Amino acid sequence: MTTAVSAAAPVAAQDAPVDLVAARASLTGAWQGTLEYRDYTADRWFGIPVKTRIADQGDGATTIRSSDFDDGPKVGNVRITSVELFDAAASTVSVGTFRKGRAAEVMTYAVRIAPGSRDATHWTMVEEAAGSDNNRPATLRLTTFRDGDRVETLKEVDFLDDDKSEWLVRNRTRLTRTGE
Repeated sequence: MTTAVSAAAPVAAQDAPVDLVAARASLTGAWQGTLEYRDYTADRWFGIPVKTRIADQGDGATTIRSSDFDDGPKVGNVRITSVELFDAAASTVSVGTFRKGRAAEVMTYAVRIAPGSRDATHWTMVEEAAGSDNNRPATLRLTTFRDGDRVETLKEVDFLDDDKSEWLVRNRTRLTRTGE
């Protein structure tokens, strides 16, 4: 009987979906890729190079994310730093975002792992919050897809001041792991 239990345990563990703690921890490290914006007039994506570093703060809940990109000759290098606090019991993540020349932003997102997520490096995480976009009330949704050493985060908004229930894509970040 012990043999049967031991043989079944690895299968059950493999079938278990990844949890939020493991998914978030798997993002720690150095990444680079593109920050892309959708040009609706041209109906195509435009991207700029971005480098991101995600550091676990050792408490299992707090991470610091710093992203750098060149925003052109008028603005130059931009650094966006976010401090994230994950609350496993509430399935939320509170994010404080800081960028030179702008007011700090604080948001709290409901966060969940989507069905079909397999393990700590193959998952989809969905974060949603009430907020605003383009000075309009909106529900904001960030969907992050992890596939091995590649991560893509898609930002969508659903404006609340119209009669439509539709998600509009705002931007996406496509990253590849470059180091620990």
